[in-house]
Amino acid sequence: MKKMYLFLFLSFFGWSASSQNADIFDVARTGTVEQVKQLLKSDSKLANAKNADGYTPLILACYRGNNEVAKSLLENGANIDAISGMGTALMASVVKGNEEMVKYLIERKANPNLADANGTTALLYSVMFKKHNLATILVKAGANPEHKDNRGQSAIDYAILANDDKLIEILKTKKL
Repeated sequence: MKKMYLFLFLSFFGWSASSQNADIFDVARTGTVEQVKQLLKSDSKLANAKNADGYTPLILACYRGNNEVAKSLLENGANIDAISGMGTALMASVVKGNEEMVKYLIERKANPNLADANGTTALLYSVMFKKHNLATILVKAGANPEHKDNRGQSAIDYAILANDDKLIEILKTKKL
């Protein structure tokens, strides 16, 4: 009987310890706001940590569409404009077509003109993925449609290549 209690005791505390040691990057991808709060309570610097690939928890949360965790990270000091080689939280939200998060980030003054290692901005991604609503939001927020990526192409150039009249019109109106 003592062995059974010992087993239950160790199992319970082993499980709870392992759940508390959850990686901030895993929590950002698929975790909960409560898990983020617990991790940040123990170490507030985790909000801006970078993994081996250079991604922050905010970028990962945005890429995975974990909006509530992304918002919690921002409320707890995450850098809204942190950039990895593959971009920012705003770019991740655009690539995934997450209009709610794009609006949220823009409202909190995310810079729409930051570029990734390829010179690609959030607006360029919105054009490449034909996200008309997101392109409109970004243009209204001051995204530069004339910025050229490392290939020398602007958002307008990509819209013309795609023969997308709606995107061309959005980009030519600049601030609506």
